[in-house]
Amino acid sequence: MEIFNIVIAGVGGQGVLLASRVLAESALASGMDVKQNEVHGMAQRGGSVISFVRIGEEVFSPVVIPGTADILISFEPLEALRYIHYLKPGGMLVYNNVTINPSTVASGLATYPSDVEERIVEVCPDARGIDALAIAREAGNAKAVNMVMVGAVMKKLPIIAEVVEGVVRAVSKEKGVDVNLRALKGGAAA
Repeated sequence: MEIFNIVIAGVGGQGVLLASRVLAESALASGMDVKQNEVHGMAQRGGSVISFVRIGEEVFSPVVIPGTADILISFEPLEALRYIHYLKPGGMLVYNNVTINPSTVASGLATYPSDVEERIVEVCPDARGIDALAIAREAGNAKAVNMVMVGAVMKKLPIIAEVVEGVVRAVSKEKGVDVNLRALKGGAAA
């Protein structure tokens, strides 16, 4: 198996790191080698967060090189645009189409671009925006956006869905298991 590269981008507090952990542990449970890396940035203040997950028979580096990501999962449209250069030609981009204003926008120092989704489609015509927040709320908790996003790419992963579901069961807190599994399935259906 060639190396399969996943880039997960979002804003601090959205669950990027848990989504990354679920993907990495699912690959490990499937008998693959995995390397994972994340950059927290200003995560605690709502800043940009990016995580790399690399899966294969033998993976030497945790870093995804721009232009080589098989999948880009973005929890926010502007973060999708910020990291779209990591996606390889023909790669899959799924993003949550619910915007979160960066601190500079919230404080009035900047303006959120009005054409973010149009710019995403210019670069990646097959990009798919979903309302992950609505799906997470329907599953029972708005915080389950991360599991919605994992579910949205599950069919394209070199990992079977049952393994991912098992890892979600294992890493979820007791009360969150059912919500996270519903969110995962809701994302897969989206």
